[in-house]
Amino acid sequence: MLKSLFNWKVLVNLLVAVAVFVGLVWLTFRWLEYHTNHGQEIPVPNVVNKSVQDAVKILEDTGLDYEVDSATYNPKYRPFQVLKMFPSPGSRVKDGRAITLKVNPRSWAPVAVPDVINKYAGLAFQRLDQVGLKVGDTIFEPSIQKDAVLRILFKGQNLAPGTKIPRFSVIDVVVGSGPMRNITIPNVVGLTVKEAKAVIARNLFEVGIVDHEDGGKDESDIVYYQDPAAGDARDQGMQIDLWASKKTPAELRDRIDQLNSTYRMKIDTTLPPIRYEEVPSFQDESVNQTPPPVSPKPVTPKASVQSTTKPVSTTKTIDTKPKTSGSNPDNSAKPTTPAAEKPKGKKVII
Repeated sequence: MLKSLFNWKVLVNLLVAVAVFVGLVWLTFRWLEYHTNHGQEIPVPNVVNKSVQDAVKILEDTGLDYEVDSATYNPKYRPFQVLKMFPSPGSRVKDGRAITLKVNPRSWAPVAVPDVINKYAGLAFQRLDQVGLKVGDTIFEPSIQKDAVLRILFKGQNLAPGTKIPRFSVIDVVVGSGPMRNITIPNVVGLTVKEAKAVIARNLFEVGIVDHEDGGKDESDIVYYQDPAAGDARDQGMQIDLWASKKTPAELRDRIDQLNSTYRMKIDTTLPPIRYEEVPSFQDESVNQTPPPVSPKPVTPKASVQSTTKPVSTTKTIDTKPKTSGSNPDNSAKPTTPAAEKPKGKKVII
């Protein structure tokens, strides 16, 4: 058994097998070096702060591939300017390696316009500011929705909720200022229902009940009656009811008269106008009226005679105090006046 192993033929075959294995391994590594450019590295050129077009051209001339990725917009740099790159400048990479470029976009990333239509203006402005939109002009427009957002404008165009525009864009907001007063109602009798609705909306009114004479909903029917009547003054947003039919107004005269008796108030102008006069209040006059003054009655003075040892003298005393009649009941309400001072009697010697 051992002799057979050390046979020269066996040894030759063994050596040939080892040589073939070593040759295959050597050829494999050589092929890998050639295929992977082993030992051949290229320095990464610096393309930071260059435009993306110039950076791409430099990388292609160097034999490197590239990938462009947008960064967050920075207004301090130019649009499409290379802000960063990976691998960093000066690194050594193999030929064909992809270099990632971070490029400043042309503007801010787009944001969706929030749904703030028919919302209170104060809350709507807060919501727009939260998503990064700036409110420019606030335009007030007559509307029954006072202080509510009616429309959003961007560069003069209406924006629907959900539309994407660049962040920090300046938009205009249309806000309702309240309804207009005393608007003349247009005449829509003789128009089709479709035309009447357009005229009513154009004059800032709302369409109310539409009564079709045949019970259908054909908007080509002719309007033969409206309420309120044309020429009346109403506030913005009031409803206008319509009656429509395929017949002519002449054929519907009885129906029109019936509607007039219901919706039109007739005023009789033959009656004389009502006059209002004030009636004086005699009771108030009797209370507030001052009673006339009462003149005092004259009183005959009485003479008194005194008998003394002296010659007889007569003293005449004149009482000037007025006496009032007790039969007058109004004297109780009259304020009393102080009596005049009684004059002193004079002695007359005869």
